[in-house]
Amino acid sequence: MAEGKDIKQSNWFKVLTMGMWADHPTFCMVLGICSALAITNRMDNALAMSAGVTFCLVFSSLFVSLLRNVIPARVRMLAYMTIIATLVICTDRFLKAFFPPISKAMGPYVGLIITNCIIMGRAEAFAIKNKTWLSVLDAFGCGVGYSFILILMALVREPMGFGTLLGQRIMPQTWSNWVIFTIAPGAFFLLGVYIWILRTLAKKTE
Repeated sequence: MAEGKDIKQSNWFKVLTMGMWADHPTFCMVLGICSALAITNRMDNALAMSAGVTFCLVFSSLFVSLLRNVIPARVRMLAYMTIIATLVICTDRFLKAFFPPISKAMGPYVGLIITNCIIMGRAEAFAIKNKTWLSVLDAFGCGVGYSFILILMALVREPMGFGTLLGQRIMPQTWSNWVIFTIAPGAFFLLGVYIWILRTLAKKTE
C-alpha cells in the first residue's frame, strides 16, 4: 500500500511540475509569445496578465474536465471557446472595476487571452481526458510556468526601458533609457535569449 501511495504522489507532482519545466508552454512549445512580447514592458502589466491567464487556465481546465463526459466530441472546440470566453470576460471586467489603469494600459490584450493557445491546448491535450484534480494541477503548473517567463521579461524590460520597476525609480538619474526594450523588437530579442538559456539548461538537466 505504501508503495502505491508513493507512486500516486509522484504522479500528481509530475503533473504539477511538467508545465513549469519539462513541458513549459513558452520555452518548450513556444506558445503564448504574443502577450510576452506585447505587455511585459511593465511589471504590473506582466503580473496582471500572469494572474489573468492562470485564472483562465485553471478554471477552463476545471470546467472542461467536469463536463468531459457530457461534451459531444463534434462540438468540443465550441464548448472550450464558450468556457474560455466567459472566463476572459470575467477577468476583463474585474480589471476594469478594480484596476482601471492596468486595464487601460493593457488595452485589447486582456480580451485576446481567449486566443492564447496555452489555454485551448491544455483543455484539448489534458483536461478533456483526465480527472478534475489532475487537470487543475496541470493548468496551474502551466500558469506558473507562463507567469515565470512574463515576470522574467518585465524584470529586464522595465528597468532597462524606463529605469523603473513597478513604477518606482531604481536606475540612477544619469541612466539613459534603452528604448528598444520598451517595444516588441527588444522583447523578441530578449525572449529568444531566455528560450536559448532555458533550453540549454533543460538539456543539461536531462
